[in-house]
Amino acid sequence: MTASAATLASGKGHKDENFPVASFMLKREHRAPVMAFYHFARAADDVADNESASAGERLALLGAMRSTLAGTSDENAEALALRGVLADYKLSPQHGLDLLTAFEQDCTVNRHATWDSLIDYCRVSAMPVGRYVLDVHHEDRSTWVASDALCAALQVINHLQDCGKDYRAIDRVYVPTEMLAAAGATIEDLGADRASPALRSVIVAMAEKTLGLLAESSVFSGQIKDKRLAVEVAIIQRLAESLTRRLITHDPLSERVHHGKIEMAGLAAWAAVKRLAA
Repeated sequence: MTASAATLASGKGHKDENFPVASFMLKREHRAPVMAFYHFARAADDVADNESASAGERLALLGAMRSTLAGTSDENAEALALRGVLADYKLSPQHGLDLLTAFEQDCTVNRHATWDSLIDYCRVSAMPVGRYVLDVHHEDRSTWVASDALCAALQVINHLQDCGKDYRAIDRVYVPTEMLAAAGATIEDLGADRASPALRSVIVAMAEKTLGLLAESSVFSGQIKDKRLAVEVAIIQRLAESLTRRLITHDPLSERVHHGKIEMAGLAAWAAVKRLAA
């Protein structure tokens, strides 16, 4: 049977993500376009990460999403829905097309040599998401610098939390190979039940670099004019800072790094109160 985007769906939804997606904090009129972009991104991610389909099949499906979003076909449902939203909001499809570039890369590239190459990947895999949300809210594009830093940080956090699972399930490694080699670690260390001291040192080094990104994005919520979006960004910033510090003290191969629901709610409430007070 020929694979389709629907048959490759993972079943994962926005409530399964590590960070809020189109939460009640956003104005009602902005939630639908944000969710349309999320469903588009989720469908493309599921295609790119599916281990049962060949690289050629996955690239063909992503190509169908690209042509649908660009308006030359109506083949993919998620891309068609997003295209309609873009038309209603008079937005460019470029953010979605950039995102597809990342997923197409995932079909053929499963290693990153350096931190800089990983950040270059984040330019198409993460930064377009923040830029799209800002455009939906008609925010000034001067906010993109801080947004890009936060989105890159969120992407690296996800990579580090799932570094063992990504290696074992789909043979994909986002931990830079040059950093592994410099520390005396190997890619195969990611398949162990517990991180070796060398691998732990690389994870900690990446988490510390991520704290640097979060320092750059710390001004982001204060730059946003829409107060409700500013609160959501403040919450995401706080959750990201907490997770990054946990990656410094916890081994993602053998320990839980993700927040529990109660812990997440407490951190979110603290960040929201602080932002509203400011």
